[in-house]
Amino acid sequence: MTKIGDRSGVHRRAYGVGPTVVPEEARGGADDQAKRFPAPASDAVVRGAAAAALAPPTFGEFYEQHFVGLVRLAMLLTGSKDVAADLVQDCFVGLHRHWVRVDQPLPYVRRSVMHACASHHRKAARARNRPVERPVTTELGADELSDALAALAPKQRAAIVLRFYDDLSDDDIAQALRCRPATVRSLVHRGLIELRKVIEP
Repeated sequence: MTKIGDRSGVHRRAYGVGPTVVPEEARGGADDQAKRFPAPASDAVVRGAAAAALAPPTFGEFYEQHFVGLVRLAMLLTGSKDVAADLVQDCFVGLHRHWVRVDQPLPYVRRSVMHACASHHRKAARARNRPVERPVTTELGADELSDALAALAPKQRAAIVLRFYDDLSDDDIAQALRCRPATVRSLVHRGLIELRKVIEP
């Protein structure tokens, strides 16, 4: 029985006003809300991810990316895979000593490989000029292209290999050989003439 002084029950029955019903899906806790509406990544997180993507490679990553290609380059310049691998390995050792100070490691180590190959040929030439110390050659002969490359002057051979194997521009080859781009074009031109004499007699 409703008391006279208590009109709330009468009003609710008269006007159809009852207690507020909250939908079941709206009563989820904070965890459910977070799952449905994840917070956006903070600026610090975004900046950190971008910086990581743009960060230069570590020495180990650089070694894995370029060692094989540089060995192939050195093999074309020396004619020996074993010698090429040893020379490139030595060049990477030298690069590691100066790693923190080298801004452009690939041109740096490529130039080191070029110098190492040239030094190898100079030592081999000195050995050939001393008959008493001349080693007996037991290796198999190289193919026609390797023989033709070996017959070129060292700078011509280097320019040809860098142009047609590494696909470098005149400026990049000039940087590797420490000469002018015009000199590079002359080396490539003269080298191709010599190659044609051997390959296409």
